[in-house]
Amino acid sequence: MRKELLKWKYDNLASIVVKNFAKRGINAVYLSTPEEVVPKLEELMPAGSSAAVGGSITLSQCGVLDFLRNGRYDFRDRYAAKTPEEKRKIFKEMFEVDYFLCSANAITIKGEIVQLDGHGTRVAPMIFGPDKVIIIAGMNKIVSDMDEAIKRIKYISPMNAKRLNLHTPCTSTGICMDCHSTQRICETYVVITDSSARKGRYTVLLVGEDLGL
Repeated sequence: MRKELLKWKYDNLASIVVKNFAKRGINAVYLSTPEEVVPKLEELMPAGSSAAVGGSITLSQCGVLDFLRNGRYDFRDRYAAKTPEEKRKIFKEMFEVDYFLCSANAITIKGEIVQLDGHGTRVAPMIFGPDKVIIIAGMNKIVSDMDEAIKRIKYISPMNAKRLNLHTPCTSTGICMDCHSTQRICETYVVITDSSARKGRYTVLLVGEDLGL
């Protein structure tokens, strides 16, 4: 019963969010399942395009990394870097790719995309550089407003720090301590509120399941 009710909720909520994105010059598509993500990417990304990704559990859950590694794309694979220098080189190359793919920490019903990042390797290419940015997010990322977006991000941040094997206060307590650790991953908030001046640069794929954190 819960599964059916959640699908009903997500289907209806997505129709509202997609319309609100359109008002802001942001393309949005609702996909019922994660299995629909890769076929949609095949439609959006011509073979031979260059691509890069931001760190994301959602991309892995949807098969995006395997898709980009299939040889059809010039994939600047951050996870294949063998040294810090090689990874930094890939991070810089992200600004020049045709497509940058990532997820979102939170999305408001009004169509605001809210991100929190550490060193900026995810949010910086979202704002400037790549020709197109594709954001893939489960419907569990949808929140009512900016206040709820910040609350959501603070709730999930300790889990992200734990996932990355960091030694920050929140990995001991399970809650955000607003610390000043040298390993802190919560340095930069970015809110994408509109893309009318660069209409169509962003495409959001909303997936009708709970994905990521």
